[in-house]
Amino acid sequence: MIIVHEIFVAKPGNASKLAKMFKEATKESPDVKNILTDVTGAYNRVIMVSHYESLAAYESSWEKMKEKLEAMKKMEDAMKGYQDMYLTGSREIFKVW
Repeated sequence: MIIVHEIFVAKPGNASKLAKMFKEATKESPDVKNILTDVTGAYNRVIMVSHYESLAAYESSWEKMKEKLEAMKKMEDAMKGYQDMYLTGSREIFKVW
């Protein structure tokens, strides 16, 4: 199994707003399992956690998104303005043993 963390460092005051936006935008995604906000550690982090069977399945999910035009449009609408809510981001990909 592969677990992907999409990590965003939100602007102060925007972490919970960004988390709610991600939760709404990804509610129909079978891959997104959790939306997390920090309790300790670095401040203002929002992490989107996704699970995939393999790296190939992860790569395939990007191609599948391109095919689902209506679903992509809904997600884009739900995510409108999210770029204004964060400062930086990163991605971590883990293999579960």
